[in-house]
Parts: sequence; C-alpha cells; structure tokens
Amino acid sequence: MRKHFISALLLLFAIPLCLSAQSNDQELEALIIQKDSIFWRAYNNCDVQQMSGYVTADVEFYHDKGGMTTGINAMMETFRTNICSKREQFRLRREAVSGTLKVYPLKNAGVIYGAVIGGEHLFYVQEKGKKERADGLARFTHLWLYENREWKMKRILSYDHAPAPYINKRVAVVLSDSILQTYAGKYAGPQTQAMYMKPDKGLLIMHINGKDFPLYPAGNHLFFSKDRDLTFEFLAGSNGTRQLTIREGDQTAEVLQLIQ
Repeated sequence: MRKHFISALLLLFAIPLCLSAQSNDQELEALIIQKDSIFWRAYNNCDVQQMSGYVTADVEFYHDKGGMTTGINAMMETFRTNICSKREQFRLRREAVSGTLKVYPLKNAGVIYGAVIGGEHLFYVQEKGKKERADGLARFTHLWLYENREWKMKRILSYDHAPAPYINKRVAVVLSDSILQTYAGKYAGPQTQAMYMKPDKGLLIMHINGKDFPLYPAGNHLFFSKDRDLTFEFLAGSNGTRQLTIREGDQTAEVLQLIQ
C-alpha cells in the first residue's frame, strides 16, 4: 500500500515539472525569436551599432558563398563596407520565412545555457528607382548563448542559397475568344526566331522551342505567367503591325513582331 502511495505521489509531482519544462521551453522560444528578429531588424536598417550589441566578441559568421568571418570587429566592418555602403543605390532586406522557424533549447544539468534557432530566410533587393524584389532564399542556423546575464549570438550560419521562388500575385480576368484570337500567330524578335501564340480555353498558349506555356489574361492587352515574373503586352507597332513586349519584372526582355 505504501509503495503505491509513493508512486502516486511521485507521479503527482512529476506532472507539474513536465508542464513547467514545457512552459519554460515555450518562453525560451518566444524570447529567442524576439532577440533574433531585433538583430535582423537592425541588419535591415544597417544599424551596425545595435547589431554589435547582440553578438559575442568572438562571433563566427559562416556563409556558403561569402566564406567565413570571425570576430565582432571584422563582421561589423564587413557590413559597413558592403551592404551598408551605398544605401541610396542598393538596399538588402532579410526576412525569416513564416512557419519555418524552430528553436531548440540547450541545457546543462537541466539549466538552460543557450539555444539554437533555425529555418529559412528570404532576401529582398531594392535598387534605386525600382521596386523591391525577392532575390534569394537560404537556410540559417544561429547559436545563442546566455552569458553574463545576456543573450548573444555566437555562431551564425547562412547556407543552401538559391534563387527566391516566384510567388504570383496577379489575378486573371476573363477575355472573349474573339479578343484572344486577335493575338494568335507567329512572332519573332532579336533573340527569338519563332514564337507561336494560340488561344485555348480562355488562355493564350505560347509555343516555343517545342514546349507549351500557358499565359493568363490580366487585361485586354496584357498577359502573365504564373511560374515566373513575366508579362506579355500586345500593342500596335509604329508600322501598324502587332508588337509583343515581354518583360521580366520591370525590365524589358525582348520586343517581338507578328510576322505571320
């Protein structure tokens, strides 16, 4: 009887301990995400002084394209002379990808001494006179340590860099078959010998190099791709023939003429 009583008593005290540990982990997660976001907000604003307050003196920054940087002075100087040197012409913004963040507590004898945060982050570029655009996607891992009653980053890793995935935000409209038919034909330009357009079920199908690509109407003269930031605008050329302007983002990629 006494044995069962002791077991029940241990179980009774164990439950709050488990709940307390879970609560502590959740509080730690919120704290690390907050600290991490403050550092990267300073990065986005090129506030090097504030950034330096969130890393250790012997911080190490590993980048799979830019190499390794060691020490707080070298790291801050890199920011000053690179991404922060020509803010009027070029701006870089980093943003963690929602839903990818994970925080893992580091403990010694049950006491938290650090944490690892990881996930994916996107980098946005804005050049003077142009709209901001997503430029790259990568993974990151940050090591935060609690020392001298302060949380600071000791290791920063940014890796697996790749082009940013395109997310279409344009909305297709409905055009009549007669309007779509006016854009049918063969087009050619300085870089493209033959591109064919044909209407199909409310869309235009672009046929080039043996492959078909659907183009969605955004207006009477404008079409877009859902897979890339490409638009296709049909207008009358100066000589009266139909002209097709292809743009990638804000840049004109090619101007083609209807030849058949």
